[in-house]
Amino acid sequence: METTRHFTATVYVVNDGAVALHEHDRLGIRIPPGGHVDRDELPHEAGLREVREETGLAAELVGDAPDVPAPAGRALPSPRYQMLYDIDVNEDGEAYHQHIDHVFFAEADSRDIDPDGDDEEDPEVWQWYTPAELRASDVDPDTVEIGIEAVEAVAAATAESSATAHTEG
Repeated sequence: METTRHFTATVYVVNDGAVALHEHDRLGIRIPPGGHVDRDELPHEAGLREVREETGLAAELVGDAPDVPAPAGRALPSPRYQMLYDIDVNEDGEAYHQHIDHVFFAEADSRDIDPDGDDEEDPEVWQWYTPAELRASDVDPDTVEIGIEAVEAVAAATAESSATAHTEG
């Protein structure tokens, strides 16, 4: 049996110590924004596009690509995780459709959800979760763990940026 694999990108968007998740209609679970990587996109570009379409938020990835002297190339932002998800499984339990998901963390400058895509969910399906709220929720364990890590990573990046600006100023 042949397995079809698609590249996807997911972005855990953080603002003021909380991460944005929405109820996915088909899956019935709460997840961050994300979707398929289009043929003309890189994974981090797809993730930021999905954030913009699904939430309307302007987000900036946390963690820069390393500066590598490559005359014919360039370093790309590294995902925090690459996850393999079985999307469709046959009666024998074998996956015939999988997603290879590039998971990124980003910071948004607002919590005002206003989708910018053509067929996106209403803003009411989105909710912001602090780490304590994630721990107390019925959100899937992987989303809880990665969501908490995203909040912590954004806080650390913000603190580092403030410290660097303070020493340079």
